[in-house]
Amino acid sequence: MSEFRANGLFKNTHFSTIYSAKIRQVKGVHQERERVTLPDGDFVDIDWSYTLSRKRTQKVALLFHGLEGNAQRTYMLAMAKLLIRNGYDVAAVNFRGCSGSDNLLYRSYHSGETDDMRFIIQMIAEKDLYNEIFLYGVSLGGNALLKYAGEKKGIPSQVKAIATVGVPADLKASLEQLNYSENWVYRTSFLVDLRGKYRKKMVKYPELMTSEVYATIKTLKDFDDVYTAPAHGFKNALDYYEKASSFELLPEIELPTLILNAKNDSFLHGDCYPYEHATSSNDLFLETPDHGGHVGFYKRGEFYYSEQRTLDFFEEKTP
Repeated sequence: MSEFRANGLFKNTHFSTIYSAKIRQVKGVHQERERVTLPDGDFVDIDWSYTLSRKRTQKVALLFHGLEGNAQRTYMLAMAKLLIRNGYDVAAVNFRGCSGSDNLLYRSYHSGETDDMRFIIQMIAEKDLYNEIFLYGVSLGGNALLKYAGEKKGIPSQVKAIATVGVPADLKASLEQLNYSENWVYRTSFLVDLRGKYRKKMVKYPELMTSEVYATIKTLKDFDDVYTAPAHGFKNALDYYEKASSFELLPEIELPTLILNAKNDSFLHGDCYPYEHATSSNDLFLETPDHGGHVGFYKRGEFYYSEQRTLDFFEEKTP
């Protein structure tokens, strides 16, 4: 059951989604950038924010953004702001090529990329600065986090809980939802950004990326067929959607994990609402309010319901 209730225009999925992404403002979050070299020689940038108490804290939260997002998106800044007010340090992770600097390799990031995530979480755990690590992911970042948790490949003992919002746990179903005519603005926005990144990489990899292939990218599936799949070891887009989706791994999760997905989310469909998995699990907590759009859980005040719910979940699950 969910306590969230939307009011007025925020009951409309498109209004809540677009307002939250394009109009909402979050100010006052100071970030310090750390560049981390990955095992394959590429890099990711982490934007750190530190607890306002100015005292040493034992808690850190790692935040992971959505498709074509970054650590400066309002949903990342707001979550960071609430957490640092409550005694957490925050590491807002930019996926490869999302921090404002092009990544070095032909490959970049995708919805099921967990190796980079695993490396970063392990790196922070091994610094031995924090007794408690919490993980937060939005949309694409949420799917990757759930997949990471379900894979159970050496999760550090310091990791205590995971919270995710607007998660496309079934990537094929999510694509089908985005392809509905009323969702043209979202898929068009993503496609413009992704085509722009393809054009940039064409300069560095002319043998792999050509203007002829670029001209064929008319849909999100086209992009995944000609770039995401071959760059990251998948046969094609459908193979990528199947193997990168977190849905099948949800029963394997053994950490307290929240999935907050609005029923009117324009990005989600079908198995993106894993009711059966949540019902049969002691660790998976699925909350599906009637409204909220895509990461648009507006409530009066400085912070959204999704942000306060995440903080409360982390606090509840702290031993």
